[in-house]
Amino acid sequence: MPAPHEHDAYDATRHPGLLAWLDERRTDFARWAHEAAGAHPFDHSDASLDALEDLVRATYADPEEITRQRRTPFVQGAVWYIGDVLCRRKGWVWTFEPDFDTGELPPFYGETEAPGLLDTPCVGAPGAGPGEHWYPLNTLRRLVTEDDEMGEPIDERLVGMIEGWYDEEAEEENDENDEAEDEADGEGDTRT
Repeated sequence: MPAPHEHDAYDATRHPGLLAWLDERRTDFARWAHEAAGAHPFDHSDASLDALEDLVRATYADPEEITRQRRTPFVQGAVWYIGDVLCRRKGWVWTFEPDFDTGELPPFYGETEAPGLLDTPCVGAPGAGPGEHWYPLNTLRRLVTEDDEMGEPIDERLVGMIEGWYDEEAEEENDENDEAEDEADGEGDTRT
């Protein structure tokens, strides 16, 4: 498919594959939720995010397994659910973005993973710029990733990710809290 910049009016919120996928996910949600968690309600609450996280961690051993199974009903439903929570809580919208570097638009959920290209939908604030989107598939992958790029252990919860990522007010509040803690630690230190 040609790069979106070759089309004057590419609207990432109106990609045909995205619209069909969203309709399918909404239609299939009740069945997916029942099969995924049985009696536990997927009601967009923190408790439902905890339940989803537990399911993902119990089902998948590593992020590559999630990538390989990205087209399965469970992963598709989980991607949609995380994105839907973000859309409801933050007022975000679903999009299918071209590659940040090349402008290339890969096939939507292509048959095989497009090396280096994200072929999955994402969510972001209306009018968000390049690189300002959240990919729910990557969130699922991060849940089963043990170490970050620097080799540091990852110990994040899905609820914390959703409440903290891309939230400038929360980030500023955390920075202020860190500064206050640093100041408090320094005031009590009598060593020279």
